[in-house]
Amino acid sequence: MPSSWTVLIAVHAVAASYALIFGAVNLLRRTKGGTLHRVVGRIWVAAMYVVVLTSFGIRTIDGGFNWLHALSVLTFCTLTAGLWAVRKGNIRSHRSFMTGSYFGLLGAFMGVLAVPSRRIPQLAAHELPLLGLLILVLLGTAALTILGFAQLRTAQRPLRAR
Repeated sequence: MPSSWTVLIAVHAVAASYALIFGAVNLLRRTKGGTLHRVVGRIWVAAMYVVVLTSFGIRTIDGGFNWLHALSVLTFCTLTAGLWAVRKGNIRSHRSFMTGSYFGLLGAFMGVLAVPSRRIPQLAAHELPLLGLLILVLLGTAALTILGFAQLRTAQRPLRAR
């Protein structure tokens, strides 16, 4: 396997991990549509586009494409439609496209976990401390990013006159 594939797969996996985290944050937050929702959403969308685009460089053993690449095309379309919908003010459509895209990502992640020969199950079986460290780094950097934007938003609020 060429070394560029290793880098490509790493970029794909890191982007997918961040997409899982930031997407969950936006879906689980009660308040939608505010500044934090938009910032977290933009990070999520960027991560999702990286996941989709890098997936086309990751081929099957025989060098071809498979059904997962068809899902990448579908995800590219649903992400773009979700962005278009929110720009046009169609929040219901935006919510549907983005929620569907996130659950598609979750399904793909479960599919990765279900195949023992894939990298994540191999890390879990043979290098659990490394996998734990990677997860902590991903969660920590995502949390710092979200907290940083939340504090920035709070600091930018004007003081109310009494």
